[in-house]
Amino acid sequence: MNITTLSNPDRWLVEELGGGKAKSGVVVNEQSALRVTAYLAAVKIISETVASLPLIVYRRLQPRGKERAPDHPLYTVLHDQANSEMTAYQFRETLQGHILNWGNGYAEIERDGAGRVIGLWPLLPDRTWPERDPETRRIRYRTTLPDGEQVYLPFERVLHIPGFGFDGLVGYNPVKLAREAIGMALATEEFGASFFGQGATPSGVVEYPNTLSDEAYERYVKSVREAYEGLSKAHRLMILEQGLTFKQITIPPEEAQFLETRKFQVSEIARIFRVPPHMLGDLERATFSNIEHQSIEFVVHTIRPWLVRWEQAIHMKLLSPAERRVFFAEFLVDGLLRGDIKSRYEAYAVGRQNGWLSANDIREMENMNPIPGGDVYMVNGNMMPVEQAGEGGDEG
Repeated sequence: MNITTLSNPDRWLVEELGGGKAKSGVVVNEQSALRVTAYLAAVKIISETVASLPLIVYRRLQPRGKERAPDHPLYTVLHDQANSEMTAYQFRETLQGHILNWGNGYAEIERDGAGRVIGLWPLLPDRTWPERDPETRRIRYRTTLPDGEQVYLPFERVLHIPGFGFDGLVGYNPVKLAREAIGMALATEEFGASFFGQGATPSGVVEYPNTLSDEAYERYVKSVREAYEGLSKAHRLMILEQGLTFKQITIPPEEAQFLETRKFQVSEIARIFRVPPHMLGDLERATFSNIEHQSIEFVVHTIRPWLVRWEQAIHMKLLSPAERRVFFAEFLVDGLLRGDIKSRYEAYAVGRQNGWLSANDIREMENMNPIPGGDVYMVNGNMMPVEQAGEGGDEG
């Protein structure tokens, strides 16, 4: 049975005690945060990008280089089909979404009789938690099954990819860290929806020099609601009788900086996930040239750290100590950087012509295998080997 305590509370207890409510008055949790369009877009962009990149298992070559290892059992699991019900893309998209929304991604590792990995099954991040066994002091994972039963999985049976955190064990929950910013975005959307859905426009105070009878008041309220309330009836001309006067007191959304607040919250969400604003639909400061560079920065500073987390977790949990000396898994990011290929090749040319990059150095950075004779370093001039250039200088 799943027992909730103050040290390990379920979501319902946290929200009942007001722990999930922001200062703006709205409840902020992992589900409500996804109602913020900018937040949802950021989670989808990163998750889909990580999932769409090919994840390849390589075999190291001697003395250098690598080749794909499609004969390794892990190759199919990471590249094609994660388990009997999910493709590799679906699995990575799901797990990356868990990391972004809860701070941690967990998957149970399925092995065959020989101990080889044959499947990865996502575990619910809000029902899984790492802890130390009080007897062995080793890390284990407590997870709650759909029927409420709690089970413990050993360290070796769980692929755990944590997000940013300080204890080296679990990642911080981004929703909790950014609760006020997300709550402000939710409150702003709620205000806008209420304003356009229920506001009688124009709104304000109707003044009457005398006192209306109950019957006259009810008739007036009914007629105003039927004639003016709702988005489709907004901005109609209001007709007043019997000396009634109208005094507008509502601040228009533009004067209250409603739209500016909404725009600022998009920037806040972009800042949380380190996603360029133009990817979230904010094109105010976007140009053709800076969008290209922002996209490259997105790959280098946003996507690459996540890829490193994945690669190192796979290396530690899915490969045996003996396999680690021969095999490794790596994402292919070349396709995301093709927009700046001209700059890369110009930089390679400088290094090649000045003798500090060989052909094989360049090919390795471009994810290509070495070629015979490609380890020779050339210098400018007639592009002779460095050793020959030195010999010629001595003779002169």
